Amino acid sequence: MFDLTPLYRSTVGFDRLFNALDGLHNGDAAPTYPPYNIERISDDEYRITMAVAGFGEDDLSIEVKENTLNVAGKRPEKPEGEAKVLHQGIAARNFERRFQLADHVEVKGAGLENGLLHIDLKREIPEAMKPRTIQISGGSKQIEGKKAA
Repeated sequence: MFDLTPLYRSTVGFDRLFNALDGLHNGDAAPTYPPYNIERISDDEYRITMAVAGFGEDDLSIEVKENTLNVAGKRPEKPEGEAKVLHQGIAARNFERRFQLADHVEVKGAGLENGLLHIDLKREIPEAMKPRTIQISGGSKQIEGKKAA
């Protein structure tokens, strides 16, 4: 059996596909750094929440290129002479996390609050690609004929 968890965790907007495949998969993958959640807010809105404790707004970068969302965190190096850490339970390493976005999923904004980075996404399908209903006209053609006298 194939482990689809890494693929499932790094994509946004492919819900129908992965809900179908999720039933085939029953394993847990090792956690990755930084931990994150992907939430579906509504049919067309999503939110990625990443735990980035210790990173400030200046330490984080968010970039979208083609259908890939790239989130990176780089902490400045500590100057010499600072206190030596005796126990480090809070991860302080740099990271880079990539998410594959489905077609027409756009990043609408991002915010950093209480050590959590929230990235809001929305699927906006162009009008030309949306399904449309075609009205069937109910008029029937009448054929004129000669009336019998």
